[in-house]
Amino acid sequence: MISVGWVGRLFDARDSFARMLLLDLAGLGYLIFTPLGGDGPVATQWTLAVIAFSLGLLLHRRPVVNLVAQTALLAVAIRLLDDITINQVGASWALLELTMRAGSTRTIWLAVTGLAAVALTDSIGEPLPRFFAGVVGLLLEVGVPLLLGLVVRTTRELATQAQQRAAEEQRRRESEDRAARADERSAIARELHDVVAHHVASMVLRVGVARHVLTDLDPRVGAVFDDVHGTGTAALADLRRLVAVLRDPEAVRGDAALTAIEPSALPAALGAAVDRARQAGITVQADIDPAIGAIDAVRGLAVLRLTQEALTNVAKHAGAAAVARLTVRVVEGAVHWEVVDDGPGRVPAGLPDGGGHGIAGMRERVAVLGGRLAAGPVEQPGRGWRVRTVLPAATGGVS
Repeated sequence: MISVGWVGRLFDARDSFARMLLLDLAGLGYLIFTPLGGDGPVATQWTLAVIAFSLGLLLHRRPVVNLVAQTALLAVAIRLLDDITINQVGASWALLELTMRAGSTRTIWLAVTGLAAVALTDSIGEPLPRFFAGVVGLLLEVGVPLLLGLVVRTTRELATQAQQRAAEEQRRRESEDRAARADERSAIARELHDVVAHHVASMVLRVGVARHVLTDLDPRVGAVFDDVHGTGTAALADLRRLVAVLRDPEAVRGDAALTAIEPSALPAALGAAVDRARQAGITVQADIDPAIGAIDAVRGLAVLRLTQEALTNVAKHAGAAAVARLTVRVVEGAVHWEVVDDGPGRVPAGLPDGGGHGIAGMRERVAVLGGRLAAGPVEQPGRGWRVRTVLPAATGGVS
């Protein structure tokens, strides 16, 4: 595999100019340093070599034309020169380049036939030993570049086929993964609809019946019934939206369109979340920027869900006597959100590092919007727990 990759890089089609330049430099060195001790190449040999060098560089992207030109120069050199090495190498290299890059095998075999016919003219009419020597030389002049070119060509084709098979396999796996996720979403949607939603609807219905049947209730009990009924109704609406997202996420652009909140309703929703926490016995100090009602719907929903989860965690882990402070600010389009309490200031027993599933879900929700959630004990005065994040300014999406 290493050698194939090395050959592929050496004979890359994009590097034809560099290969031709190196070949020309090698030929120039041959002309300068051979024959050793002689008078050097004659003017005709220099002339044909310079023409071959120049055409090789100029036509490096046109292998067919270059081969025709180099073959013609070889034919002239056979008639005029005793040492035709430069033009033989030029024609052989042109055949190699054409073999690697030709669009069809027919072009390759026509080129081989033409070059072989020209090369054999140097041996026609010669004595039999010299003729056979010319045939052996032809194998080197035509056979070696043809073989090497076919090896490189085949290597490229095999590499391309391997890449195509890998891409097809990747697409197949992705398709299977999508199908598996769709099946899992459908199963979850059925469970939510058939089990969870059914029980929640039954609870809401029973609370509604109790509100109408028990007419002489204490106003405080009635308020509790109203709150339970409203919470259950909202939960049913959320379940219906979630089931719709699970069944057809593409139709709702990811889940943002069906799991968003109207921006103008966000301050009231945050106020309701705070009131619910207070009803659970927590003292909540809320500092909510009125500008929060102007942010986009997706980030608005995130702020609401973060607030609900954080205040629920305060009630569960810090105790009913805890004091929590909610701060929501909008600074240059970014939402700065924080909930801090004065509870024990430690991770409750039984929870993994970084919090439980609630904290993990909060982190995932914040990460989707480009933010990062920080959760941990308050350093000063040494008691309490802080959860905070910054949701970057929206750059687009549902609003």
